[in-house]
Amino acid sequence: MQSEINKLLIDTDLQQIYSLIQTATWKSGSHTAGAQAQDKKHNEEMDQTNASWASINKLVVGKLYQHPVFQSIVLPSKVSAAFVSRCGPGMHYGRHIDDPVMGTINARYRSDVAVTVFLSEPNSYEGGELTIQSQFGPVSVKLPAGSAVIYPASSLHEVMPVTKGERIVCALWAQSMVRDSQQREILHDLNEAREALNRSTPKAMVTQQIEQVYSNLLRMWADV
Repeated sequence: MQSEINKLLIDTDLQQIYSLIQTATWKSGSHTAGAQAQDKKHNEEMDQTNASWASINKLVVGKLYQHPVFQSIVLPSKVSAAFVSRCGPGMHYGRHIDDPVMGTINARYRSDVAVTVFLSEPNSYEGGELTIQSQFGPVSVKLPAGSAVIYPASSLHEVMPVTKGERIVCALWAQSMVRDSQQREILHDLNEAREALNRSTPKAMVTQQIEQVYSNLLRMWADV
């Protein structure tokens, strides 16, 4: 399931991030590429030993965790750090599938869901679209700064070459409590109906029934 979150980061968040970027240090993104992506990944990533990165990571991950749409769609059990990626002219990330298991030896997580948070305004660079292969064909994503796209990490995707300007994003991955993507989609749809009923008719029998069904399906499918 692919979905977008508009204005995950507000203007003050973005201004803080832009200020931190000015003092950051960067390294080749190839050092975090999996074995299958070594020759496809042509970008730079913010050095995670830098204080600027720590502040950006805390802000972005915190905002994501707090967002109800992210919680409903992903049902996260683990969320990765935010990798801050930069692509200038000529840089790109060729077509690939994300590694199924990520993290350090002592902190492994399954990459069920991928998230890209856009930090550059789309009119500030040319090219650089995130292209995701779906069952209906390729989907091109280039969102306003502060917005995020959530999509299956199992999907084939790529970052098209940047031809002008600079594309900066945060990339994250999450392990869901519910491994199966179709089950997650059912739970998300049911949760939207559940929340609508709780707003309109909180004391109705149907509201209580939907609440019970959602809770019991999550209990049945969750792996915690």
